[in-house]
Amino acid sequence: MLSLIGRLSPLFSQDIFSHQQALAAEVSRSRFLVLGGAGSIGQAVVKEIFKRQPQALHVVDLSENNLVELVRDIRSSFGYINGDFQTFALDIGSVEFDALMKQSQGYDYVLNLSALKHVRSEKDPFTLMRMIDVNVFNTDKTVQQAIELGAKKYFCVSTDKAANPVNMMGASKRIMEMFLMRRSKDIAISTARFANVAFSDGSLLHGFNQRLLKQQPIVAPNDITRYFVTPQESGELCLMSCIFGENRDIFFPKLSESLHLISFADIAVKYLAERGYEAFLCQSEDQARELAATLPAQGKWPCLFTSSDTTGEKDFEEFFTDQELLDMARFENLGIIKNEPLYDEALLEHFTDKIGEMKANRAWTKEQIVDLFFTMLPDFGHKETGKYLDSKM
Repeated sequence: MLSLIGRLSPLFSQDIFSHQQALAAEVSRSRFLVLGGAGSIGQAVVKEIFKRQPQALHVVDLSENNLVELVRDIRSSFGYINGDFQTFALDIGSVEFDALMKQSQGYDYVLNLSALKHVRSEKDPFTLMRMIDVNVFNTDKTVQQAIELGAKKYFCVSTDKAANPVNMMGASKRIMEMFLMRRSKDIAISTARFANVAFSDGSLLHGFNQRLLKQQPIVAPNDITRYFVTPQESGELCLMSCIFGENRDIFFPKLSESLHLISFADIAVKYLAERGYEAFLCQSEDQARELAATLPAQGKWPCLFTSSDTTGEKDFEEFFTDQELLDMARFENLGIIKNEPLYDEALLEHFTDKIGEMKANRAWTKEQIVDLFFTMLPDFGHKETGKYLDSKM
């Protein structure tokens, strides 16, 4: 996988090696709750915790199937631990989850990896409202539950797209960070912003696997470059932030020769070459679909690489803004954004009230939500093109 994303070695091996004893000691004496633990990042985090023998590791996720695979994966790779390992197929916004929290023995660390992460989820007002619920209000709710359970630390994932956001997903995570600042008065909170996780579920690179499996064309933008981390690196970054992050710290991967921008089209060509195929560039969706039936037998695979024109695509990626204070000295390959507990109580209440009114009326538009986001984030760089990824192959 490293060669596909233009690297020769793992990103965080030096920091993990330097802190391995402290990590192992803290994990082995602690109880963990991982929310959204069966997604790609969640599974990576769970495995990083599990292999260090925690006292308890409870995993909650909506996906029953992904939880089953997580358990099979762990049993087949790491085996068993002396601690209490359980999984629960629950919605963290549900009364069943609330009951689980009420009856639990408490946790030292609560990690929240649940999110609606796709830029395309802003295409309609209903999915967009669920994004707000999951990314903002469920986070705020579970921080409060962590406080009530006596947890000493709450961790959740932000996104590189929260730095100078241009789409609703990134903006929702930035608003989430604002809510976290308020809760940080009562519990230590740390987060992480990081790059695309290569081949994570639902990602474009994961789609490459699916297209080959179904003998379908590979499609990718030719004008978008991104940073990539591996699933294991995403788990390591989250655990490092959770265990070693100070209150309000945001961890991110330092840019270096090892971590650089690479285009989806370049990865597609390398990916096909590794599987014995030459990328054949098509001129249209129709041509690509038609050639998918015949080209693979000739050692070629139909590809359509086009420029991006859909709503919410960011021209470049960044992990921090010019206004944020950085600590670049503590770790070798991890940078840290240092934050003061700055937030506008009235603004957060305004956001909560307005969303509550929309839900109570059972009617809202995307435009109303976008306007509210601009109220929260005056420098929000959202541009509506009227085009979304669901209208493309």
